[in-house]
Amino acid sequence: MLRLVVLVSGSGTNFSDLLERTRAGSVPAEIIAVGADRECTGLDIARAAGIPTFVEPFTSPRAEWSARVADRIEAFEPDLVVLSGFMRLLSPEAVARLSPALLNTHPAYLPEFPGAHGVRDALAAGVAQTGASVIVVDAGVDTGPILAQERIAVEDDDDESSLHDRIKPVERELLARVITDIAEGAIDLHEVGARTPKTQEPS
Repeated sequence: MLRLVVLVSGSGTNFSDLLERTRAGSVPAEIIAVGADRECTGLDIARAAGIPTFVEPFTSPRAEWSARVADRIEAFEPDLVVLSGFMRLLSPEAVARLSPALLNTHPAYLPEFPGAHGVRDALAAGVAQTGASVIVVDAGVDTGPILAQERIAVEDDDDESSLHDRIKPVERELLARVITDIAEGAIDLHEVGARTPKTQEPS
């Protein structure tokens, strides 16, 4: 069973979903700590569940803050770190310490629409489809190896909120699948650079 540290910044809805799956036994992992860059609802959920938490408020320079975050994470000796709505970029040095066991979900079909506004950018581009992705975090912005993806149709009446609401459940399912595959050996994170992304087209 994988030992997970999850980083959050906001409401923690994706984290909450993952917590339910791990405790139900559908994902063979245990969330051993939850960290954040600020006080947030995600931390409240973790505390209510009896999970250790930590807060490392962002300060400049980023490299020093990132090193402290990595120190806090490594103290728990996790097998995997999951960024779940964590809204800060870690420094390349911190990423190098944690990767490839450092995952993130993204609300677009990467490499399409990277960055903080993937849903908004997809709508602005007028595409018929966007998607969701799970990646290994690298030193770039949403440029790491892709572990799983799924396409999602953009409806004519979609706005940013409605489209994001339909992407989130897909992100959660993909993340659960990837973590399960890692736990069961179907994904070897040390070989992901040579892997072909797992893709699923809409039915």
